[in-house]
Amino acid sequence: MSMAFKPGQSGNSAGRPKGSRDRRTELRGLLQPHASALIEKAVNMALSGDTTALKLCLDRIIPALKPQSEPVKLDLPTGTLTEQAAAIFRAVADAEITSDEGAALIGILHNQARIQDADENHGNIKKMTSLLAALQPESVKTRGYYPRR
Repeated sequence: MSMAFKPGQSGNSAGRPKGSRDRRTELRGLLQPHASALIEKAVNMALSGDTTALKLCLDRIIPALKPQSEPVKLDLPTGTLTEQAAAIFRAVADAEITSDEGAALIGILHNQARIQDADENHGNIKKMTSLLAALQPESVKTRGYYPRR
C-alpha cells in the first residue's frame, strides 16, 4: 500500500504559509482601534429603532452568556460506579439536586467508567502480550514472527 503523501510533508505545498494571519484576525485588528466608536454608533442606531443594529448589538457585540452552575455538594458512596449512580438518582428523586445536576453527575460517572475501561483494557493487552511472548518458541522470538525455512 503506497501513501499519497510522505510523512511530514504537506499535501498542499501552495497552501497558507506558516505564520500568516487568518483574514478574520486581520479584520479584527483593523476594527479594534474603532471599536468604541462602532459600538456607540450601533447602540445609537439600535436605540433609534434600527432593528438590524439592535440585533447586531445583541448577537455580535455582547457575547452570549453561558449558564453558570453552582458547585454540587453530594456525598456519594465509595462503592461501585453503579452504587454512586443509584445515589445520584435518589438525590434527584428526593429533590436534593436538580435533574440537570443529576444528569451532569451521571455524565461524569460515565466518563469515569470509560477511563476505567480503557485502563483495564490496557492492562489486559499488556498481560496478553507477555503471555503470548512466553508461549512463543525461541526461534520465533529471535527471528521474528515466522521462522526462516
